[in-house]
This record gives sequence, C-alpha cells and structure tokens, in this order.
Amino acid sequence: MSYKIVVDSCGELKPEQKSDIHFASASLELDVDDYHVVDDESFDQKEFLRRVKESPNCPKSTCPSPERYMTAFEGEAQNVYAVTLSSRLSGSYNSAELGKKLYLEENENKNIHVFDSKSASIGETLIAMKIQECEEAGMEFQDVVKEVDRYIETQHTFFVLETLDTLRKNGRLSNLKALVAGALNIKPVMGSTPEGAICQLSQARGMNKALEKMVQEVVAKTKNCEEKILAIAHCNCPQRAALVKEKLEKAANFKDIFVLDTAGVSSLYANDGGVIIAC
Repeated sequence: MSYKIVVDSCGELKPEQKSDIHFASASLELDVDDYHVVDDESFDQKEFLRRVKESPNCPKSTCPSPERYMTAFEGEAQNVYAVTLSSRLSGSYNSAELGKKLYLEENENKNIHVFDSKSASIGETLIAMKIQECEEAGMEFQDVVKEVDRYIETQHTFFVLETLDTLRKNGRLSNLKALVAGALNIKPVMGSTPEGAICQLSQARGMNKALEKMVQEVVAKTKNCEEKILAIAHCNCPQRAALVKEKLEKAANFKDIFVLDTAGVSSLYANDGGVIIAC
C-alpha cells in the first residue's frame, strides 16, 4: 500500500472505492435544529430530507477537524492525498492543511498533499479517481500533484435544484427572489467559477427545460468529451438522473458516464430532487 486518498464526505465515493484500501473518508457533521448526524455510512437521506423540509431554519454542516484528518493520514502509505470541497464554500480545506502540518511535525518521512477541489460532490470523486490513475501509472508524488492540479483547472461543475429553500435559508438568495422563482417555477442552472465559488449560468421555466439547458452548458464548456469521464449525482431522484445521462449520451461522446446518489453534505445543498454534474 504505497498511497492513500482521503476524500471529505461531500465527495460521493463509488462502491468500488469504498471497498478499496487506498480510499478513506473524512466525515463532516450535519445539524437540522436539534437533529445531529455524522455524514458517514449511517447517514439516513430520507430522514434528513424530511427534517430539512419541515424546519424553518437553515441546516448546517461542520467540516472535519484537523484531528480527524490526522487520523485519516495514518497508516503505511507513503504518499497521502486529501481532496476537499471548495475552500470558497467550506473550511474543510483549511482544516486538512492544518491537520497535514500537525501530522508532519512528527511524521517527516511521509508525503501529504491537500487538493482544493474548487468543486464539491462528484467533482471530488473524479479528482480522487484521477489521483488513483496517476499513482497506478507509477508517477512520482510531485508529478501526481502537478497532473491533478492541471486536471482540477479544467474541471467544470453544474447543478440544477428542485427547490431554492436551502439557498434562501443560508442567505445565498434573497427571500423575494426565491419566492418569485418558486411562484414562476423558474429553475436556475448553476455552476462553479474557476476559483470554486457558485455562479448562475442560465435559467429556465420548469425542471425539464432547466435540465436540458444544463446539458447544453456541459457540452458547450467541455473540450475533448471523448477523453473525459462525466459523473452525475442526484438527491433522491434516480429517474431524473437517468434522463440527464441519456441526454448527455445523445449530445456528446463521453469516455464514460456514471451516476451516484448524494451523500449527506451534498444532500443538504442539492436538496430533494437536485442534480449535479461534474466533468
């Protein structure tokens, strides 16, 4: 075991990654009023979404502590990589960096690098896959870091939400705009900036038209689709995700497309019915 990849729990691990000794997860924690849950295998999406819907308050997430990352860095692996959700959206990156600093004070012979995904959810999943690809190809540690940094610079993230409630509750959208959008059934097509912040790309009336616009945005912004793996994450809407996958397969010739259900943190922000794409 020469390498280890630690992904914070905003990143959805594929089933084969969960059973792979090279992967580990650093769990965030979630709160809805007095309901507290750790974002790990015990996460109950149905119960969490029910509580979010019923609460007038904004659900909150807490990033993994530096100590949690230090524990994840332990083991025999010489090369350790951490992948965190965007530093513009969470303190997970800074926590991982502090955990790295503290860990290396007593373990100088290990290589550790923390990647700011500048994304979230399955964007992190794809970055973890890229790290493993480089390691399995026999690349040196510093070369892996450079190659993955280049990959992150070219990656794009897109999403469409069924409801704007969570964005409204956490202050990312005014109450008036949220109410007007809800009344008119307007669905914004959102994306990430190169720095990892959230931006609006376009909008449409109705979910189906918004998903169609998102597919168009993906194809327009993705170069060399045949060389790219595309990932779709959905929050409790597998049929919607399957429809998006079908549209993408018709619109472009991607190397591969896979679909995952959102874990805890992504479920918090995507909310029931949200769809996320990364490539």
